[in-house]
Amino acid sequence: MNYLASFPNTRLRRLRQSYPIRNLVRETNLSVNDLIWPVFIIDGKNEKQPIPSMPGTFRYSIDTLLQELNEAIDLGINAIALFPNIDPSLKDENGLEAINQNTLVVRAVEIIKNHFPELVVICDIALDPYTTHGHDGILNDRGEVDNDKTIEILCRQAILLAEAGCDIVAPSDMMDGRIGTIRESLDYNGFLNTVILSYAAKYASSFYSAFRDAVGSGKNLGKSTKETYQMDPANSKEALREVALDIQEGADIVMVKPAVHYLDIIKSISDNFPIPVFAYHVSSEYALLKLASAHGLINYDNAIFETLISIKRAGAKSIFTYAAKEVAYLLKSY
Repeated sequence: MNYLASFPNTRLRRLRQSYPIRNLVRETNLSVNDLIWPVFIIDGKNEKQPIPSMPGTFRYSIDTLLQELNEAIDLGINAIALFPNIDPSLKDENGLEAINQNTLVVRAVEIIKNHFPELVVICDIALDPYTTHGHDGILNDRGEVDNDKTIEILCRQAILLAEAGCDIVAPSDMMDGRIGTIRESLDYNGFLNTVILSYAAKYASSFYSAFRDAVGSGKNLGKSTKETYQMDPANSKEALREVALDIQEGADIVMVKPAVHYLDIIKSISDNFPIPVFAYHVSSEYALLKLASAHGLINYDNAIFETLISIKRAGAKSIFTYAAKEVAYLLKSY
């Protein structure tokens, strides 16, 4: 039977026949405005340390990062997220270096905003880069993360970074009630316009190991897990509860992390809440593409585009991706 003979006017391939026509009818588009570049920073000068577990990614000293940012801004990248790798001697059980007025991230924010005042700077609010145990909060006598004591120091960290000039604070710790307390603290201290990007649906994922290497928390964490505060990968409805609470507490934007393995969560949140949803294309999701490309299994440029488009298609407004500069170059060449 000739199927098309029964429906002579139905030929969906008409709209696929050329690149310009495909562009005209494309439902989802990726632009440089969708890209947020996460960068790892270290102390020192003229430093650009490769991160073996994340091919093509580096830890930068502040002066070297400024040079990289010139290039990134020329490519049209509007936002970065800072993650520190500090000297192990500065770490302690309570992560007090996070509220040191001269800590690495504070200095980086001040210098970056002085050179690039229009660049949006996002700062992580969590203690894992600063603790000797690698957890995102303060441990009690039973070795459990103490929710309320952790929130106290997170509020101080958020205020310190807002004072330095950070545009967006991004609590990634997954403590209960921290968004409302941080919002109250920021407002009380005069930072009414500081945006809160809440990691509302952050899962206890297997895809963070490369990131933990990059910030130097992996060895400290050891075989311990974060399952008592990060979400169970088997749960989806729970993510809606997390988002609803964070919106009620004052979040301006919510994050889903990881992105690729949680596209259903991105879509569900996007469909159910009138709030911008960001997604984090995490370290090991990125590294897997790099490694597959190195073994000739995929075309990296095509694969990274397909990956980011899938995240946008699911409903993400913007994407944290280590490939931001690479993708910006590719977009510029099209």
